[in-house]
Amino acid sequence: MKKISRRDFLKSIGLGTAGLTLMASPALASESHHTFTGEQLPSKIRKVKETFTVCAYCGCGCGIILYSNDKDEIIFCEGDPDHPINEGSLCSKGNGIIDVYNNVNKKKSREVNKLRITEPLYRAPGSSQWEKKSWDWVLTEVAKRVKATRDATFEEKDENGVTVNRTTAIATFGSASLDNEENYLLHKMFRSWGLLNIEHHARL
Repeated sequence: MKKISRRDFLKSIGLGTAGLTLMASPALASESHHTFTGEQLPSKIRKVKETFTVCAYCGCGCGIILYSNDKDEIIFCEGDPDHPINEGSLCSKGNGIIDVYNNVNKKKSREVNKLRITEPLYRAPGSSQWEKKSWDWVLTEVAKRVKATRDATFEEKDENGVTVNRTTAIATFGSASLDNEENYLLHKMFRSWGLLNIEHHARL
């Protein structure tokens, strides 16, 4: 048996890899420019609908493709390979995002979470019942209460006469569904109100 040096071994592997790449290139090129229709679609997406979205966890804004069946049940997700941030990759949280929508039952299969809240709910002071409200009503009510609280608690100067222009009666806690740019704009808005208690669970 002829002995081969480490250098020659690596050289032969490199030549072999280059040859396979050149052989595969025409096939890959023709496939990438092919337009699939109907039954020609790849099997994994032939019977499902694709929805492009952004991950709701951290502030990176990774692109995700959600796959749903004819009942609008999300059954699979993967990273969007055309997205400029993650280029198709997903972290463990992003991979598990469909379980925000689903529950895993005793048979180890996914089913839609029937307790998932999809509409604004409001419980009046002293009431034990939740009422469904429209988004217009909710946002208007939040704005009125924020203004009323700020007007009632705003401090122009502290006890030493120093100008502070602040209120300590309102606090915010940010959502990681917002990206860095959105958080920047919200932070400016909260500061303009005089808020001091500004926090974000991912510290963005």
